Amino acid sequence: MALSDPQGILASPLTIINRTDERADVEAIVALVRQNQVGRVIIGLPLSMDGRQSQQAEKVKAFVTVLRHHIDVPVEFRDERLSTVSAKRLMQGVKKTYKTKYDAMAAALILQGYLDEAL
Repeated sequence: MALSDPQGILASPLTIINRTDERADVEAIVALVRQNQVGRVIIGLPLSMDGRQSQQAEKVKAFVTVLRHHIDVPVEFRDERLSTVSAKRLMQGVKKTYKTKYDAMAAALILQGYLDEAL
């Protein structure tokens, strides 16, 4: 997960939620949304390289349908193709202990793309 600054200019990695089960995952996201007073949730949508929706994208959409019943803020999808690859490139040379945070960095890149388009 990632958050932006209050002005919506800069995205930063926040945390990684290790998937356990749907209920626990939703509760973790809801808690972070409330704790950080999030006004909009941007969800990475894993499209295939040709832009079609993959099976994983369908799973993400089903999860978001459940999530929307538990939060009162808008939820939007954003193409996440190659976000992890970009995160790994950005983190080359960083201490190995931080390399497990690729997903959080990828989330920040997805959010930053959204913020840049909104400006």
